[in-house]
Amino acid sequence: MIRSVPGRTPRIHPGAWVDPAAQVIGDVVIEEGASIWPCTVVRGDQDNYVYVGRDTNVQDNSVLHVTPDLPCIVGDRVTIGHRCVVHACRIGNDVRIGIGAVVLTGAVVEDGAQVGAGALVPPGKLVPAGWLVMGVPAKPIRQMGPEEIADIKRNAVEYLELWQRDYRFGPQGAPGSVPRAPNSPLAGKPQ
Repeated sequence: MIRSVPGRTPRIHPGAWVDPAAQVIGDVVIEEGASIWPCTVVRGDQDNYVYVGRDTNVQDNSVLHVTPDLPCIVGDRVTIGHRCVVHACRIGNDVRIGIGAVVLTGAVVEDGAQVGAGALVPPGKLVPAGWLVMGVPAKPIRQMGPEEIADIKRNAVEYLELWQRDYRFGPQGAPGSVPRAPNSPLAGKPQ
């Protein structure tokens, strides 16, 4: 569901995809190629905004939110895994936020970094560019190599291709006809 709040309406690029079961509310910008998956909430209220960059995927059951003082800014080619909370913080480009991770108010995750599954990045914490952090609270584990950073970019491309191939129902997830895959047990049956 895409919903306005007084004076603030989501701006979603026509080349982005929002699942019909997601909620996008208020002052939100979603750029081209981005995808918002089922049961995700992206809420730009409290006189602040959420920005989701190009080719970024925000997976099922995640929450992106703001505070009155801080927006939530997510860069390009970011993967936010299932059931994450990204709260009033800044996420750079080419970043992976692992399944179930929490990034709290005022934190900064720099370009090419990874927050491990289940990690908690405390308020105001800096995750340096190219580093893997894990744990509760999140601590630097090691600097990642070029192949690992390339894998983060590949992951974003995989999700871009996935929604464009299997989930594209039309503008912002409007219902429509999607051809069944030839190997589906339902192939050739009425839709």
